[in-house]
Amino acid sequence: MKQVMLRNGISVPAIGQGTWHIGDDPRMHDQEVEALRTGIDSGMTLIDTAELYGYGKSESVVGDAIKPYDRSKLFIVSKVLPQNAGRKNMRRACETSLKYLGIDYLDLYLYHWRGSIPLSETVECLQELKDSGLIREWGVSNFDTRDMNELARLKYGENCVAVQDLYHIGSRGTEYSLQPYLRKNNIAFMAYCPLAINGTLRGGIIGNPVLQQVAAVHNASVQQIMLAWAIRGGNVIAIPKSATKEHTLQNAAAGDIALTDEDLKILDKAFPAPDREVPLDVE
Repeated sequence: MKQVMLRNGISVPAIGQGTWHIGDDPRMHDQEVEALRTGIDSGMTLIDTAELYGYGKSESVVGDAIKPYDRSKLFIVSKVLPQNAGRKNMRRACETSLKYLGIDYLDLYLYHWRGSIPLSETVECLQELKDSGLIREWGVSNFDTRDMNELARLKYGENCVAVQDLYHIGSRGTEYSLQPYLRKNNIAFMAYCPLAINGTLRGGIIGNPVLQQVAAVHNASVQQIMLAWAIRGGNVIAIPKSATKEHTLQNAAAGDIALTDEDLKILDKAFPAPDREVPLDVE
């Protein structure tokens, strides 16, 4: 599995595991645990979840899945809701997530999206959690370049190690200014929905003849090409969700696909990068 180096020197897999909707149906529990363990065994040791996902149900499934593994070999990410991202509730929210996960610390804790609590207060609380050892690092989600510039001006703002936003071949807005900003400041970029699984563009992407052509050349699925494309630059962490062992294995195999310059050229033509600042996509 290809790796991405974080600013703190920790190496994480370029393809991790997302868990949105994991835990929603109790009848799927054993299958979802098997899928997550298959991912871990395949090198996808980064698992992303959030207190929002089933309000603890997703974190609980992740906790069951990781029980047999050496905690130090895993990279567990969760997220705090905007209404809990202040001095009144953040520590309690973090401790609740840890309880559901059955672990003592998070490798990365993300502010899920901006709410009414001042960003300065949120950042101070995140830093306090890090200083207390409940989290190793912190970051943000659904932030654009303007948000990041505001964050950088705050006390402790320079300690943000990761940004998680929607990113896939049909939604490339973050390439215009945000991703260059993150590379310049050595901040990791995490791509959620890299398969456009919840996006309105999904139908047009999956059926695109150019993607299908590239997939055929590599004896791969369109979804595998989308994942290989997302991590092509070596500095993006994709977190596709899978609820089955078979799908998880397909996701893991995408990490071994090496797209050629010609592949990238024709994909760029079919799915052009933006030539101006565009609003941040969330679906």
